[in-house]
Amino acid sequence: MYICDSCTKISCKKGDLENLPANCPCRETENIEKFKKLYKEPENFKMAHNSALVEAEGYCQLTRVQEIILFAKKCEYKKIGLAFCVGLLKEAKIFADILRHHGFEVESIICKNGAIPKSEIGISRDEQVRPYCEFEGICNPIGQAHLLNDRNTDLNVMLGLCVGHDSMFIKYSKAPVTVFAVKDRVLGHNPLAAIYTSHSYYNKKLYD
Repeated sequence: MYICDSCTKISCKKGDLENLPANCPCRETENIEKFKKLYKEPENFKMAHNSALVEAEGYCQLTRVQEIILFAKKCEYKKIGLAFCVGLLKEAKIFADILRHHGFEVESIICKNGAIPKSEIGISRDEQVRPYCEFEGICNPIGQAHLLNDRNTDLNVMLGLCVGHDSMFIKYSKAPVTVFAVKDRVLGHNPLAAIYTSHSYYNKKLYD
């Protein structure tokens, strides 16, 4: 069992291979050699190399928006796919405008594309977010991914997709995927706030 979350040595970060915990993944030497070979594949090498450069150049200096732009430019990506939530339409427009300002071609697909009723996935009217509505459409991340695949995007960016919908989008996207922001309606799309307050305000909510 891997329990890196409980590690106190962090030997991997220090390169201290002489004092590894008993269940440290660094002991998986055969697998590590396989991983190293995968990083030599051209596309993987390009992404790993450029993401390391962005990490160093942007460290505590650049916002997530700026880092996405820098990464895409270093990788020479030209066409960016934006898969976004209808609830973040305003934010998606601003983000897409910024990307276009920096010379990218942007293909944006909203989550409600296709106008597919929730009855198609076995959701009754009583189970809808708004039971009083005659029509409530599903979020369609499979459609978002396929439509962006058809447009041959170089990099896809997720903005505010719901839990599970993001998983399906990643599953079906042919282009590499990065995340701009995730959905958390309660915490203003800042899910780590629950972690930061897990020993105070959110303690009972999270550990009940």
